[in-house]
Amino acid sequence: MAHTVDLLREREKNRNYQVRWGFIWALWCAVLWAAWYVPGSAIYYEQPFVQLAQEGNAGNILAAMVVAFLNSIAVLVFMFVWVGALGKTGEYVRTLRQHRISIWYLPAGLAGGFAIFGTYVALVYVGPGFAAVAGLLYPLVGATLARLWYRERITGRAAVGLVVIVAGAVLIFLPGLVSDLSAGGESSRWIGYVGGAMAFIGWGLEGAIAGRALDVSDPDVGLTLRFTAEVAIWVVIGLPVTWLLAGDHMWISMATAMMQPGVWLMLVLMGMTFAFCYVSWYKSFPLIGVGRGQAIAALYGPFSLIYLWIFGGLTPDIWFAIGAIVAVTGSFVLFTEGRGVLEVIRAVEDR
Repeated sequence: MAHTVDLLREREKNRNYQVRWGFIWALWCAVLWAAWYVPGSAIYYEQPFVQLAQEGNAGNILAAMVVAFLNSIAVLVFMFVWVGALGKTGEYVRTLRQHRISIWYLPAGLAGGFAIFGTYVALVYVGPGFAAVAGLLYPLVGATLARLWYRERITGRAAVGLVVIVAGAVLIFLPGLVSDLSAGGESSRWIGYVGGAMAFIGWGLEGAIAGRALDVSDPDVGLTLRFTAEVAIWVVIGLPVTWLLAGDHMWISMATAMMQPGVWLMLVLMGMTFAFCYVSWYKSFPLIGVGRGQAIAALYGPFSLIYLWIFGGLTPDIWFAIGAIVAVTGSFVLFTEGRGVLEVIRAVEDR
């Protein structure tokens, strides 16, 4: 009997430790994710991106593609350094060869790359403030898919949380979009709003897909595989399509970017902040679940507006700020559960 009591006590202690570290990792993700938007927006003040911004839609889309591709390489470099420092290079190779596991990181990389590209489209057309808060809606997608695919438990309060997040989405997207559309003319800002939708859909999909592989693989190794997949998708599909659309202008833009010291500095900062925000994000999923990890990480939205204001002097649109607060509130309502709910993240299949 005493042995059983001790076992239960140790089990509860271990679970409390997991939950605590799950929330710590998710909070670190929010802090670093928000920081990524500062160099991510500052890079557009460097050549060739200043020039591309003056070339209309073609130039803006090309700029988003080039920055997204360079960002993926920068993050992968830091992930290889991280995995090597942890002595997990061999584990990376072994996991890569386990196709039943590594294959899940291919669609995760596709979804994440889709989200990052959408973020840069939103940034160049609407602005960094909108790009930062648009992704806040990804818990809607992640929670829905985690419930459908993994049967992650969501209590009755989920309906309230979902309604609040939808209200945040309306405040983030609707006022500016209606204003731009009603203004008429040749405004192309609606493309930025499409990019914002790409961001939250892509990140929600990625979290749900990666959650499958994270059950049976190391988070650090899995994340490196995810960015390996993203870079491979860019090389095999993204760059050829961009070359087809933009011609040699794509290679000239990349070459010009690589000759700018400011671009190199921004890429280092982007790679560092995004790599380790992703490390924290992926580590939180096995500990507190995909939905809760995404919800806590959603704090990056308000943090990013503060960072952009402090370091970039960018005052956010009032509707973006209010929408961000509402969306984060909805995320916490949706996933802030009692410890009894956190004890079992996923439902057990009936036999």
